Amino acid sequence: MNISDLKPIFVLNGPNLNLLGGREPEIYGTSTLAGVKSLCLETARTLDVDLVFEQTNHEGALVELIHRAGAEGSAIVINPAAYTHTSIALLDAIKGVDAPTIEVHLSRPVARETFRAISYVSLAAAGAISGLGAYGYALGIQAAVHLAKARAKFKT
Repeated sequence: MNISDLKPIFVLNGPNLNLLGGREPEIYGTSTLAGVKSLCLETARTLDVDLVFEQTNHEGALVELIHRAGAEGSAIVINPAAYTHTSIALLDAIKGVDAPTIEVHLSRPVARETFRAISYVSLAAAGAISGLGAYGYALGIQAAVHLAKARAKFKT
């Protein structure tokens, strides 16, 4: 199986990430969501894989995107943002789909307020990348492709 035969990688973004570039740049950096999307598309291109990039401020919509990614994609890269620390629904959605998931955060949530030290998403994710700014997305896509390719080989 060639890596280009993989289904798309889904990059999913949670609430307030549409405000990147202007919102607390000392925490989240100056990259905009459009800039993050460009980085993700370029990373996917170099890996010869298709990519679906989505952002929503609504928990239920994010759950539905996870379901879609499980049905139509080979892996998920997700920045659940504030839902990281609150959403059992996201945890259950990730556990309910057959797609390896990489959790990505621009900042290091564990180094911030104490309530951010808990990630429900991490309980279901294959791995997590935090604190590397937008570059963490590129690493997340690389990891997702690696996991998807390994799974595809195992299934054949």
